[in-house]
Amino acid sequence: MRKILLMCCFLIGITAVCRAQGGGRRTPEERAKQMQTQLKLTDDQTTKVTAIFQSQSKTMDSLRTAGADRSTFRPLMQASNEKIKAILTPDQAAAWQKMMDEQRAQRQQGGGGN
Repeated sequence: MRKILLMCCFLIGITAVCRAQGGGRRTPEERAKQMQTQLKLTDDQTTKVTAIFQSQSKTMDSLRTAGADRSTFRPLMQASNEKIKAILTPDQAAAWQKMMDEQRAQRQQGGGGN
């Protein structure tokens, strides 16, 4: 019984360390849910944003497996961003752009962007 409890604690600790280091990408659903919370999206907007993120994720995964470099992803991400902006209200779009700019600045300073 002690060994099982010790193993569980060990696994939880490893998981916590991985998450603290930004391990793993968020799913399209998690990304949309975060936007819904931060920008107060409607259910309809959230559904549309989730579909955009899912499409982007599938395309990026297939490009990754084909060995594409980072420069290939930029146009795809920009196209997805434009589709998302078209769904948002002007106030939401401004708030989202501010979030994106803050994340970009954080990544440039060596942060994880999460």
